[in-house]
Amino acid sequence: MSAHESADAVTKAAAILEEAARTGVPCAPVRSLLPEADIEAAYTVQRLHAEHGVTAGRRLVGRKIGLTSPTVQRQLGVGQPDFGALFADMAVPEGQPIAPGRLLQPKVEAEVALVLGTNLPHPDPTIADLLRATAFALPALEIVDSRIADWDITIVDTIADNASSGLYVLGGTPVPLDRVDLRAVTMTLAKNGETVSRGTGADCLGSPLTAALWLASTLAGLGDPLRAGDIVLTGALGPMAVATEGDEFTAHIEGLGTVTTTFASAPTQGAGA
Repeated sequence: MSAHESADAVTKAAAILEEAARTGVPCAPVRSLLPEADIEAAYTVQRLHAEHGVTAGRRLVGRKIGLTSPTVQRQLGVGQPDFGALFADMAVPEGQPIAPGRLLQPKVEAEVALVLGTNLPHPDPTIADLLRATAFALPALEIVDSRIADWDITIVDTIADNASSGLYVLGGTPVPLDRVDLRAVTMTLAKNGETVSRGTGADCLGSPLTAALWLASTLAGLGDPLRAGDIVLTGALGPMAVATEGDEFTAHIEGLGTVTTTFASAPTQGAGA
């Protein structure tokens, strides 16, 4: 594929994914449009999406890390995580139900969120740099979503699709890192009162801090480092759970507290008449 053909393919893939998000109709996988297993091309699609968002007035507030589970990495044939962009309009306050139809095919996972107090500009950050730069941690729910029908994805598809990002919910009580061992925390995720996922901090690349350090190094190397105020969703601590209308999810992460979200049910026909 020539450079011109590659650029056209990137533009077309971005347009297809954006159309799926706009219409609420999932699309076919975009991997057939891009050079086979070309992760760089997939990130170019993602950057185009982020640039379009910023141009349209959306505010970039951080990054999410995906593919932190060795099992998922093996399924997609990769040996490293990926990342996507977080925008302010993707944040859902606790207590605000997620409206029906806002997402295409959502799934929920529990994560540790870090909020930075200072920049991380160095391409070779140390764990000490990360600890010093992090203002606090929060429990978080990431509602992942795919614009690609039936979640039929490879690594190229998910990266191009902004790492299958959807929405996120942050807990409201900040915890300084000197009060919690993120590697040792335990997590339980309940759906409608029944536990559907369990995990520990060690299930996220060995530690959420290890995942965040990878992201800081990767973004600094790309010339777009993490900055003060950024939110970092560090990756799932356990398996994700499918969400449907009417579901309520609560995650408890030891040492960080709980975070809850609900999916509103569509009004029944004739309600309010």
